[in-house]
Formats: sequence, structure tokens, C-alpha cells
Amino acid sequence: MWGSFQQVLEIPGPQKLLKTLSSLWLSQSSEKSTPGTSSSCSLSETSCQVKYHGQDTCCFNYPGGQMLQTQLWDVDPALGPDDSWGIHGLWPDHCNGGFDQFCDSRRKYSNISLILVDAGRGDLLEYMSEYWKDFHFDDQNLWQHEWNKHGTCVSTLETHCYEDYLPQQEVVDYFDRTVEVFKTLPSYEYLAKAGIVPSHSQTYALVDIEDALETAHGHPVTVHCRRGQLSELWYHFNIAGSLQTGRFVPASPDGQTSNCPRRGIRYLPKRAQPEPTRTTTTGGSEPTATGIPFSGKGNMIVSTFNQIRGCIISWGTWYASGTCATFRAEKASDDTFTLKSSKGLCAIQEDALKCGTHVTTPSEFTVKDDKLCYEGNTTFYADKPPKGFVQSTVFASQGEHPIELEISWKAHDWS
Repeated sequence: MWGSFQQVLEIPGPQKLLKTLSSLWLSQSSEKSTPGTSSSCSLSETSCQVKYHGQDTCCFNYPGGQMLQTQLWDVDPALGPDDSWGIHGLWPDHCNGGFDQFCDSRRKYSNISLILVDAGRGDLLEYMSEYWKDFHFDDQNLWQHEWNKHGTCVSTLETHCYEDYLPQQEVVDYFDRTVEVFKTLPSYEYLAKAGIVPSHSQTYALVDIEDALETAHGHPVTVHCRRGQLSELWYHFNIAGSLQTGRFVPASPDGQTSNCPRRGIRYLPKRAQPEPTRTTTTGGSEPTATGIPFSGKGNMIVSTFNQIRGCIISWGTWYASGTCATFRAEKASDDTFTLKSSKGLCAIQEDALKCGTHVTTPSEFTVKDDKLCYEGNTTFYADKPPKGFVQSTVFASQGEHPIELEISWKAHDWS
């Protein structure tokens, strides 16, 4: 024993000294030091399928033994790719449907992006920025909420479960595994294979949706609706081993049930659709699109963070649901053009885009990088994203308007 402490005294540097003292203490401690990430974790016992009888909770998830991989279909506002559901989270439930939340205030983090970048996981952050979206356009807030509420309740992510623990290593593991499991569950494809696709007119029966998902997953999937619209899916798993490296085993719901109507469920497209191509029947045909942005007839498509999030409708406001308005772009000079909708001419009045009969002098716009440009700027602004039947005003200058947006052109091909 003295030889061990003599060795400690010869070690230079406080960090190495602390590490050695810690190792000496652990070697004499009766507490297990096997980490949740260790290959020594047995995969023979699966959470919820085996009752807890004192197993090492660094290798056996308890009490949150059933993991729910939850996905969202966001249309109001529209978030993420058109052909993919989005991530909501990974939630540890008790095996009877109960759950814990906000389990460790000492590990309450708000800098999730920085944690991932510092860990060299810029790739993970990039993926989350596309598929793990917040409907308030505050992804950071959603991520920290999911970690603080759910991640801190996963027993195998406790810091003492790691050998050579690095600060916030468990946070990276939580988000990494959530994304990894999400990638194995392409819900859009599961439903499309059964002929269930987003539509403004078609409705679906709950039994058909559930059958399509259960066929793919191997066990029932909990389906949730909001105002009769398909909105969320819960895939249930038990885990053999730790969350970090264990095997996710598909399982039946732990008492959760659907809140959807039995039939007439709507599965709406994420983006507003342009008016369909049509043919004139009298007086010849309209000129075809020239391929030049903001020329002829077309729709004005709104994007934020490089993702389409609706379009401009005939009064000049931003809308995320329904059909896009048709605008006519007419040349005003060699470099400028004016815009007109079915309501009338369009202009920037009192810093806002407005169209209608009250506009007597239209504003002149230009094109820059294929985007609508006003007084040299292609960035426009709004107070909040449109939701449901609520529209948002589009402003030309930032002021107190926090959301930045760009407006592009989708030409009509008239024949």
C-alpha cells in the first residue's frame, strides 16, 4: 500500500495525481466501475422483459426500461424534408407506462450545439439541424429540453457509468443514439408503401395506418393526431444492454393508445402546393415561362434556413397552408420589374409587402441570386411563422422582426 502512495507522490501535475488517487480509491471500493459503454455489459437481459432484481443500472436500463422513439409530422409550420418525418425525441418510460422527468438538475445543459461541436460531431449537429426541428424555429431550445427532461433519466447515461469519462460525453451519446435509431425507422416510406401519402383531399382509416406501421416495425406503433390530422408516431423498444451500445428490441406499447379518430384521418402535405398547370381554351395560349426568375406568371415561394416554408398569397402576406397565389411579373425597366396578384398591384408600403386595389404605384423589384430583391436586399422579415389560417406580414427591413426569409420564383408553364 505504501508503495502505491509513494508512486503517487512521484507523479508530477495535479490532474494526473487526481486521476491516480481516484483509481486507488476505486480499486478498494465495493462499487462496480463497469461503464455502460463497456463491452463487458451482457446483452442477455432485456429491459422490461426481465424484472429488475438489483442489476447494474449502467448495463440494464431501469426504471426507464421502455424507450419511445418519437417522430413528428410538422405541417403548421412545415418543418424538415417533404418526404420524411422529423425527430421529437427518445423517451425512457417505466415498463408500466409511467415515466420520470428532469432527473438531474446538475446536468441541465443549454449549449447542446457547442457540446456536439467540441466532441467533433459536427456531422451529427448538421443532421439534427435538418431532421430535429422546433416548430418555434428554436431548435436549440428543443434539444436542450429533450436532454434535460428525458436524457437525464436514462440510467446507463449516468456519468459514473463511464471509464475515463469526458465532460458531457453522455449528452453526445444520447443524441447520437436517438438519430441512429431514427434512421432505421423511415415512417414516410412505411406509410407510402401501403398507399398512405400526404394529400389535401384523401383521408385514411386508423387501422390502415396502424397496420402499415406494425408490418414494418414488427410491433404496434402508437399513432397520435391533432385536430384529426396525423401528427406523431411513437415506436416502442426495450434494450438489451446500455442505451449507448445495446440492442434496441422492438416492443409493444407500454399502455399507450392512439387518440386519432377511427376514420377520416388527414395526412396533409408539408408545403403549400402551386396551382396546377392548365391550358387556356380561348384566345390562344398564355406565353410559356421563360426560365428567367420573376418573369411571366408564377408563385412566390418563401424559404427560411434554406427550407421552403410556404408562399406569398394574393394580399402579399406569407401563408403556410393551402394554394399559392399566382403573380405576374412585368418588366418596368432593363433591370427592374413590378408584381401584380389577382387583388391588384404590389408595393412595399409602410415597410410591408402589400397587394390590392389600394396600391396605385407599384414598387420596382430586382432579382439577385434568383431571389426577390428590394433596394439591394434579398432578405425579408416576419414577426412569426404563419400557423393554420393565420398569415404573417412580410417586412422589407428587420426592425423588431426576428425571422429572416427569402422569396424565390416558381414559374408557371402555360401551354
